[in-house]
Amino acid sequence: MKLLIKQRVFSWTDTYDVYDEYGNAKYFVKAEFLTLGHRLHVYDAAHREVGVIREKLMTLLPVFEIETGGAVRGRIEKRFTLFKPKYEVDFNGWRAEGDFMGWDYDVYSGCSAVLHISKQLLHWGDTYAIDIVDPADELMGLLLVIAIDAANCTGNN
Repeated sequence: MKLLIKQRVFSWTDTYDVYDEYGNAKYFVKAEFLTLGHRLHVYDAAHREVGVIREKLMTLLPVFEIETGGAVRGRIEKRFTLFKPKYEVDFNGWRAEGDFMGWDYDVYSGCSAVLHISKQLLHWGDTYAIDIVDPADELMGLLLVIAIDAANCTGNN
């Protein structure tokens, strides 16, 4: 299965629309306005909050916690590197490998691929495609991608 994440270009905050492979709206992501650090809320198609991504403050490099159901499920930490971004992923027992700068990377659980993320070129605004092996990993995969995107944005500011 596949999800397509499209960032809204003309928005006061980080806002994303998420569609399935058939073009149906699946999720909506909206950042809080005027908060210290990033705080992104993820809603399903019925407008129920299904996850929150919060930036931890007072850290040297970006750190984001991922919550579902009011409980922290894991975190993403950007590591210091000179040329290519590197992340420490402590989330869902997964690890991420690949070219984060070019937005082409894979997520693994043990030796098995879980997700493949790629940036789509020639779109208005940032657009990412997530290929998901198991539909049960859909929400967790989306939360991971949004957290890494937020860490990239924070690290580039």
